Amino acid sequence: MTTWLTDREQSAWLRLMAVVEILPAALEAQLRRDAGLSHFEYYVLAMLSEAPVRTLPMTALARRTNGSLSRLSHVVRRLVERGFAVRTPSQQDGRITEVGLTDDGYAKVVATAPGHVATVREVVIDALTPDQVGQLAAIMDALLARIDPDGSMTGPWIGPAARSG
Repeated sequence: MTTWLTDREQSAWLRLMAVVEILPAALEAQLRRDAGLSHFEYYVLAMLSEAPVRTLPMTALARRTNGSLSRLSHVVRRLVERGFAVRTPSQQDGRITEVGLTDDGYAKVVATAPGHVATVREVVIDALTPDQVGQLAAIMDALLARIDPDGSMTGPWIGPAARSG
C-alpha cells in the first residue's frame, strides 16, 4: 500500500525537484558563456584535476561523474580533440583505458573555476545563512547515504588496489 506524501512533504519534494531542474541550467549557462564548456565537460575536467597524477581509469571517472561509459566516451573524445585530455591504455592493464588531464586541460580548469565558484556562491551559498549551509550539508549527507552509499561521487578517489585490499 502506498503512503501518500503529506502536504508538507509534497511541498518539500516539489521544491527539491524545482532546484534539481533549474540549478543545472544556471550552472550550464555560465560555463558555456564564460568557458565554452558544458557542465558535464567541466565536471570531468575538475574530477581529473583532483585525481592522483590527474589521471583516472574511464570506469572510475564514470563512477565519479555519474556518467555512463557511452556518454563519458563522447565527452572525453571532445576533450581530447580540444587538447584538454589524453586517452591511453593503462600501464598496469592494457585492457583499461585511462584519461589524463593535459597541461592545457588543467589550465582550463584553473581559468574556469573562479567563474563557476562565483555562480555557485551567487545561486546557492549566498542565498543561505551559515547555519543553513550546515543544514544543507546534513540534508545532502542523509540523501546521499541512501542514493550513493559508497560515496562514489563525493568521497576521495580510491584506486583499484586500495579498494580490493
